[in-house]
Amino acid sequence: MAADKIPVLSKISESDQAVASVDEDVRGRKVTNRAGDELGKVGDLLIDEEESKVRFLLVEHGGFLGIGEKKTFIPVDAVTEITDDHVYIGQSREQVEGAPAYDPNLVEEPDYYGRVYDYYQLPPFWGAGYIYPGYPRSRTY
Repeated sequence: MAADKIPVLSKISESDQAVASVDEDVRGRKVTNRAGDELGKVGDLLIDEEESKVRFLLVEHGGFLGIGEKKTFIPVDAVTEITDDHVYIGQSREQVEGAPAYDPNLVEEPDYYGRVYDYYQLPPFWGAGYIYPGYPRSRTY
């Protein structure tokens, strides 16, 4: 997929799509890094509706009772393991906390996705030779 063809992604909760299997739906699961630190929870999934693939986890972290909470995207490529209760990633707490903040006004700007991938030092899904990691897929109802 060429850089000028980066699709507009949408939250799965605001689309007519769903995760293919209840077992694969990671929303609500705790996000944990390799050191065992709980970093937040998966609040939603950002999907490429055209290809029916999850591209980012929308992770909610910090704050108390929603006050001061920060939301950031983590590319699905950062996921190293998924269990019944957790989604494991290879990044540190500091790296996740310092990630570009989620801004609903920016998600339709393709450069935003590039900044998130650059921040995590991962190849973007629209780059040459990209291979989808095989994590949760979505399907249309």
